Amino acid sequence: MQINKELCVDCGLCMNRCPVSAIRRVEKKVQIDFDECVECGVCLRSGVCPKGAIYQQELTYPRSVRSLMSDVLTIAPESGISGRGTEEMKTNEVTGRFPDGTIGIAVELGRPCYGARLCDAEKIAMAVAAQGVEFEPCNPVTTMMSDPKTGKFKEELLQEKVLSAIVEMTVPYERAEAILRTIYQTAETLDCFLSLDICSKADKAGNLPHREIVEKLGVWCSLNGKTNVGLGRPLYQAE
Repeated sequence: MQINKELCVDCGLCMNRCPVSAIRRVEKKVQIDFDECVECGVCLRSGVCPKGAIYQQELTYPRSVRSLMSDVLTIAPESGISGRGTEEMKTNEVTGRFPDGTIGIAVELGRPCYGARLCDAEKIAMAVAAQGVEFEPCNPVTTMMSDPKTGKFKEELLQEKVLSAIVEMTVPYERAEAILRTIYQTAETLDCFLSLDICSKADKAGNLPHREIVEKLGVWCSLNGKTNVGLGRPLYQAE
C-alpha cells in the first residue's frame, strides 16, 4: 500500500486501521513503512481516508506473496482458496488428511496483529523437516520452499513480511513428541508470535491420540474444535 501525498491531509485516521502498525506519523507526516506493510489491504478497504489518498500499487514477485498471505481476498493458485490458501486441519473428518497413526500439526506465525518474516517460517520448517515430517502440499507456504525435504525457503522470500504464515504438516504418531519439542525449542529463536494447532483422528472409544502427548509435555491445550459433518462429502473411505 502507498499514500498519495498530494491528496493526503495527514489526518492520521488510517493509522489505527493497520493491523501491524505500519502506518505511522513521522515529523507530522503520515507515512506507510513499506518494509513493515504486509499488503493486507485493510487500510484501503476500511474507507477511512477522507481524501481517498491510500492506493494499492502494482504488486510483483516476491512482494506479491505478502498479499497472498495477508489479504483474505487474494486467491492462492495452489488451492483456489482465499486467505492463506489452505483448508487447514479442521476439515479432517471430510478430507481424511490425517489417518490413523498420524498427527496433524500446524504452526502459525505472526498472529495476533504482529506479522512475521518468512525467514522465521523457514526456521520452523527446517527444524521439523530434520525430524521427518510431510508438509501439506495444498498450502502456499509449502510452495515457497525451494526444497520441501529440508524445509529450505526460496532466498528471495526470506525477508518478506506477512500477516501470518502457517507451516502445516503430517507426522507419524511415534515421532510427534520429539517434533513438538523441536517446535517449542525453535520458537525461542523467533522474532514473532507463534500458535500451535494439533489434530488427530479420534479412536473408536472417542479419545484423541494427541492429547496424551500434549499432557506429557505439560502444555496447556484448548480442546476447542470445528467439525464439518454434513457440510461436505467425505473424500476417503471410512473403515
